[in-house]
Amino acid sequence: MAPIPVPNPIHDTPAPSRPPVASEISFSEIISALTFAIDLTEGAVAGHALRTCILGMRIASAIELPLPQQASLHSASMLKDIRFGSNSTRMSQVDNQNRPSNHNVKLQEWTRASRPSLDTVKMLWSEVLPERSTLQRLARIGRIALTQHRNNAELLALRCERGADIVERLGLSVETVQAIRALDEHWDGSGYPERLRGADIPLLARILGVAQHLDVFASERDPAAAIQGLQERSNRWFDPTLVHVVNSLDNQNELWTQCLTSDGSDVARRLVLDLEPTQDGFVRQSDIDRICEAFADIVDAKSPFTYRHSIAVADVATSMARVLQLTPDRVQLVRRAALLHDLGKLAVPNTILDKAEHLTSEEWEVVVQHPRLTREILSRIETFGELAEIAGAHHEKLDGSGYPDGLTAQQLSLEARIVAVADVYQALIERRPYRPGMSHAQAMVVLHRLAGEKLDPHCVAAVAVARDPWTVWTPTTASRQTTRRGPMSVSSGIRAAASLS
Repeated sequence: MAPIPVPNPIHDTPAPSRPPVASEISFSEIISALTFAIDLTEGAVAGHALRTCILGMRIASAIELPLPQQASLHSASMLKDIRFGSNSTRMSQVDNQNRPSNHNVKLQEWTRASRPSLDTVKMLWSEVLPERSTLQRLARIGRIALTQHRNNAELLALRCERGADIVERLGLSVETVQAIRALDEHWDGSGYPERLRGADIPLLARILGVAQHLDVFASERDPAAAIQGLQERSNRWFDPTLVHVVNSLDNQNELWTQCLTSDGSDVARRLVLDLEPTQDGFVRQSDIDRICEAFADIVDAKSPFTYRHSIAVADVATSMARVLQLTPDRVQLVRRAALLHDLGKLAVPNTILDKAEHLTSEEWEVVVQHPRLTREILSRIETFGELAEIAGAHHEKLDGSGYPDGLTAQQLSLEARIVAVADVYQALIERRPYRPGMSHAQAMVVLHRLAGEKLDPHCVAAVAVARDPWTVWTPTTASRQTTRRGPMSVSSGIRAAASLS
């Protein structure tokens, strides 16, 4: 495999790479920042996981929970909603039928389907098929009522198992895994997925259930409504002993300090880091890689059309970086940025991601913001500054026609160019709801047509060599039209590549 030279022309010189920075960082510093991505998946108020963590730790301290269990609770609190970014094909079939969002569902009483509250009826009417006729909306709401228990049992079983599996792969404690698996169980046995009852529900899951209820209600309504809702569901949804503890903390003004949305999510994050029960030192490089892979998996699972996209882009980008002879630390940086490049896409609804028709201008504006969200989330991690810029620039083009910031060649580092080309290549060969995928040969023709003006020609050459080691492809090699009739024409491929989402 012949190496591809790094670009030399002055007008096309990449932005200089930053010098390496110290990588000493704790697990909680990384995860507490990535909770903002998890919050995006269900439209939660920013900082929800962090505030849940603070409330949970205060309850844990009040009942004198041993430190090892507090440490497990601390991790489980931040990662509790990791399962809601995991909509596999079956999850999408069950969950994406104009059902209310998980965040809004938490505000309602769902265990008494035969006696829905007025608030529940209003919420359903506002969220289910809002643009359809009255008859269609009533029919869908009736269908939800008839199938909700069966669907909830299946959906939550899938999500709980997947969330627990991700946490287990991160190497966290058995108690952390169990807390996330049992988060939707209710004290009276009416919860999911196993209908556990009373003390059979793991204690950490019971604490988490109370803590997340408090923040959802306090954020959407006010603290008084949160306490009232907790008392109303005591001995049904929630452990009455924990409800009593919360009442005591509230009466002593020790529950809500620095834990309201008005206090700001940055304040909450600092407090979460201060509340970490054990300081185990800095994470290893392999642990950071594992975290990046886990969150890439979460993003990829959001839609059946993006299954393994981030993982595949990372593989392509890593191979390209090696062809371009980047040093091992730069190759690692490229791989991590590629794994996390679509983190902001967790904020894009599946109704947009899975849409087969052309997007409206409003829908396109939502899509355009996802790289910016990626950068903002990753920038919260002190040592991820350069990684955030690379990941956030994956839709930028050399001529300034990309998004979200219209950066030009001089502003794009070689690492950013690698990730951008890898993303376009992988998106071209993947099926989307609005088009079939292309073959490798067809994708390379499209990339070569874009090389020089929109995409870095050396990176395009690196893709060719990385994906087909028998190919000798340089930036000056003329592209060869394939004679095989494929699923997409070259011209349509170029148009698609110009606005790939």
